[in-house]
Amino acid sequence: MHNIRVIVALIAWFSNGCLSPAAEVSVRADFYVAADGDDRWSGTLPAANTQSTDGPFATLARARDAVRELKRKSLNRDVVVLIRKGQYRLQETVVFGLEDSGAGDWSVTYAAYPDEKPVFSSDRQITGWKEVNGHLRGVQKEASGKLWVADVSDRFFTLYDTEGPLPRARSAGFIPLSGGKNNILRFPCGRLKNWPNLEDVEVVIRPHHAWIVNILPLASVDEETQIARTATDGTYALNPLHFLKSTESCWVENVLEELDEPGEWVLNTKEGKLYLWPRRGDAPQGVAAPALRELVRVEGVIDKDGPKDEPVRNLCFRGLTFMHGERCRLNNDDAGLQHDWEMHDRDNALFRLRGAENCTIEQCRFAHSGGGAIRVDLHGQENRISGNLIEHIGGTGILLCGYGPGTKDVNRNNLVYNNHIHHTGEIYLHSPGVMIWQSGENRVANNLVHHTPYTGMSISGCMTHFFARSDGRELVRTIRWHEIDGEKGLRKLEQVRPYLHTHDNLIEYNEIHHAMEKLGDGNGIYIRGAGAGNVIRRNYVHHLVAPMKMQAAIRTDGGQQDTVVAENLIYKCVAQGIILKLNNRCENNIVADVIAPPRGYCLSLREGPMTGSTIQRNIFYSSGEKCVFIDELTAGKGSRTEDRRGRELARSKDAETDDNIYYCAGDPQLGRKMLDKQQRDGVDAHSQAVDPLFVDPANGDFRLKPESPALKLGFISIDPSRIGLRRKK
Repeated sequence: MHNIRVIVALIAWFSNGCLSPAAEVSVRADFYVAADGDDRWSGTLPAANTQSTDGPFATLARARDAVRELKRKSLNRDVVVLIRKGQYRLQETVVFGLEDSGAGDWSVTYAAYPDEKPVFSSDRQITGWKEVNGHLRGVQKEASGKLWVADVSDRFFTLYDTEGPLPRARSAGFIPLSGGKNNILRFPCGRLKNWPNLEDVEVVIRPHHAWIVNILPLASVDEETQIARTATDGTYALNPLHFLKSTESCWVENVLEELDEPGEWVLNTKEGKLYLWPRRGDAPQGVAAPALRELVRVEGVIDKDGPKDEPVRNLCFRGLTFMHGERCRLNNDDAGLQHDWEMHDRDNALFRLRGAENCTIEQCRFAHSGGGAIRVDLHGQENRISGNLIEHIGGTGILLCGYGPGTKDVNRNNLVYNNHIHHTGEIYLHSPGVMIWQSGENRVANNLVHHTPYTGMSISGCMTHFFARSDGRELVRTIRWHEIDGEKGLRKLEQVRPYLHTHDNLIEYNEIHHAMEKLGDGNGIYIRGAGAGNVIRRNYVHHLVAPMKMQAAIRTDGGQQDTVVAENLIYKCVAQGIILKLNNRCENNIVADVIAPPRGYCLSLREGPMTGSTIQRNIFYSSGEKCVFIDELTAGKGSRTEDRRGRELARSKDAETDDNIYYCAGDPQLGRKMLDKQQRDGVDAHSQAVDPLFVDPANGDFRLKPESPALKLGFISIDPSRIGLRRKK
């Protein structure tokens, strides 16, 4: 095989578990892949300036097969495949199975050739464009004379040009009429029509709740009764938003009469026509539709109903770019994760580990795609996802998704480290940057997540009340009843906790900003329905500035217990800094300059009893003249122990509350009033209403001066230099 000499700069490129070379060594590449290669060749790299009838392979799949052949020779060493720069268009998903594993301590690495960028995509170029002459019936006058059309034979839901995704034509938003059901939409007069190609038209709706978006194909439209039926159920009833009744929460996509802006397109599968208003006004160039939802899948032998899987091991993928994947449509038999933010075990990410151990995806780029970037499904252990760039995708950035509630707990001990994730959820707006579901003992650290329509990070499992439901897409279908004692019915947390595998996760040193840009009732970091022992610490959540009344920087939500929220820095976030419930612990956090409208609470207590909870050594700070340090859940009419929703009162006097600082620079009296109230309630005996003495709070520097009173109360300094992306030196 061909050997290449590498300089010291290449050493780090092969480190972190895939290869471990010593300084200044020869690295042997067993096979090479090139865009101008040939799968009939041997996969070698010909010498420079020579005419050769042999050379690198043309495809990743052929290189995989060559590694299989090499392994049959009783190989017992690391194997390396280097991939040259260029565009690699996949016609089918490249699948790596058991026969592709490394063995023992050795691994198989598929990596970009040094200083080159190989790009994998599934796009199919659309050609044969013709300018639409004259006025096309139904098209608005703005688009007349600007449209192009091409003949197509396939259905697709996303489209790309050389600049990125092209938006589908969409109508103006409207508010649904009340009285809808999960598959029945009542619409204002004229908003929907019984279009000739109705099967192509999709309704995009936030059904009843602010935290979810459904994209539902239409099955029928009755214009006279103003009732439409969808082919797939929505997560909830297709009604106006519960708390945001004036929000235009519904619109229609892929209708020719709504094609009225440059870049928009419409697909009519009944006619076999694709209509496009080019982004730049010239004839369409480089327009492509995706063929695949998954580009690469690493898949072991999965016994989905049984107790044991056989995973693929020791594969590494480094420095590769993945683009232009298709999004998926909801199916009637899908099993949704919490609030249908994701679907269980679905092929909706560019790169998927499904039954994998000790596999690595690092320094790769995932961009401009209709679904998610990376999934680790079902059996997934000791995998490393690090140093990747994930940007402008339709779904979730990174998802760790184990088996549903039951005894099979095999998704754990993974590392999600130092990834830059931004502009996720560009199609499915609820999609987070990172999501952990039924997966435990993972470390999620030093990631930068920003500009997400909804939550930055979500840690969840299954809430107790779903064990009593008979059917439904959300969570119910994930429950492994054959592994659970007893019949369906209401259960207490102690009864279901053994089946909740989202436990003992460490979420630390992450930076999250500009989340919650479009939806409502969400957070920077969110946890609910998870097991015990999760720790959210040393994160910097800042500038959640969209004016949504229901959001927080960090939230422990309904029923969540035994979670630690500690040593986090929260700055300039709308509505609420931390939402605390039940026995969770809030310790050593800085919550500064909560943006008040329409709420404005540093700490919001929303579910009791708070027996076992701690509120200790926190600094609640405002540089302005207004501040609500702690807002408590109070009783509704006719009750002294519950609010109107039946939740027990949440009061700081029921928690172990002490050694906090309450300070409002614009009105110090507010802090003193807060402290007086607390001490009358018998807590905060040692807390103070004094200036914590930050270094430069006006410019976001919340390090403490040596003489800070917080340090004397036992506050542990938060080192911002350790938070966020780690730069290579």
